Amino acid sequence: MGSGFGEKLRAERLERGLTQAELGKDLYSPSYISLLETGRREPTAEVIQELARRLQLAPKALEAWSQPVSANDAEYVLAGLYARQAWDLRDYAQAATHAATAAQFALEGKNNSAWWNMTYMQAECLMKQGELAECQRIVQHLLEHPIVAESAGLAVRARQMLAAVCHGLGQLGTAVEHAREAVRLGAQLPAGSTIYIGALRALIGALAESGRLDEAWEQCRVLGTLVGEDSMGQLAGEVEWVIGNVAFMRADYEEGVKHHERAAKLLSPANDIELWARFNKASAAVRLTGGVIEPETLAAIERAELALSIVGGSRAEQLEVMFIRARWLYLNGQMPETIELLRAIYAEKSALGRHTAGEVALLYGRALKALGQHEEALELLKDAREQFSYAGASDKVQQTMDAILEIRLAERRAEKAAEQGVS
Repeated sequence: MGSGFGEKLRAERLERGLTQAELGKDLYSPSYISLLETGRREPTAEVIQELARRLQLAPKALEAWSQPVSANDAEYVLAGLYARQAWDLRDYAQAATHAATAAQFALEGKNNSAWWNMTYMQAECLMKQGELAECQRIVQHLLEHPIVAESAGLAVRARQMLAAVCHGLGQLGTAVEHAREAVRLGAQLPAGSTIYIGALRALIGALAESGRLDEAWEQCRVLGTLVGEDSMGQLAGEVEWVIGNVAFMRADYEEGVKHHERAAKLLSPANDIELWARFNKASAAVRLTGGVIEPETLAAIERAELALSIVGGSRAEQLEVMFIRARWLYLNGQMPETIELLRAIYAEKSALGRHTAGEVALLYGRALKALGQHEEALELLKDAREQFSYAGASDKVQQTMDAILEIRLAERRAEKAAEQGVS
């Protein structure tokens, strides 16, 4: 066994964000993984095969592991480490640059597996920065690479990210299609695979956002069987979060509160403040969708605002949190303040996905309607209808049409009353 095995193993593990304990789970101790990575222990063929399976590597990638480390390999490992360090610091622009550099070294070294993983990381960084169209282009390229045909894990990861990107772009129908394929392929992976769980979460999110709540809830039941009530840790917290979201959207507030309370206990800002920000943002949003304006909803909004002020986040994320605050104001009857905030958000609607832009226009139109400003409200509601139609959110299109009809009927009643007054 050449000296390159340990370096390659460590690089592959870090690219997936796994600890030594998580990689060795149930079979190899962290100290054994450390010995392998430092070259102080030679792996058997069985160990190599098992670790490759856990890392979701294509079989052909194993052939390169027995080769000595070249100068190109060393540069690849170094660039990969720089990328991971920048990621940990949430400097996603720098992480994307280093990941692209590492991918180029891997390509020159004809290491397809390493090229694929670093290019995937580059796409993740682009998504974090809100550069969804470029992210979509890169992931589509990854999906078309021949190595994907050899590894269900790689195919699932690519489909899942495409689903997330399409979701962010407001292309909900396409997001559902990619997520369904990810789930189908993920069923081939070992039971409890985090990649499969991620695919299910992507499908649930796309279905729920499309208004297909019964289907989303059925998938939540499947997800619940993979991470039970006695499960602990961040993954369990994220699962509780997803299930709670759908419960709120189905107007099952008791179930929603139950799952979100569990999620709040399992997720910790000390472990991942960015995730904590996203959870509180999502929790506040689904509570407001259900008209729940109790103190805990406001507390979730404030936690999201505070966490986002610390981590920064993309402009889209900042606008989304502003929109949640606007919804709170609207439900509490503070129309002038609502309109002022929505006007600022709407001016930057191009930074948002189509579905979210539609939500902003719909609420803005409703707020103006409440103040009797019907002409401007109609323009916004027509824009909301267009955004929702593009996103494939048929239930939202109907809600918008209902709001437009209410204004038209109110105008006709006013005209009729005026005519009768004149006569």
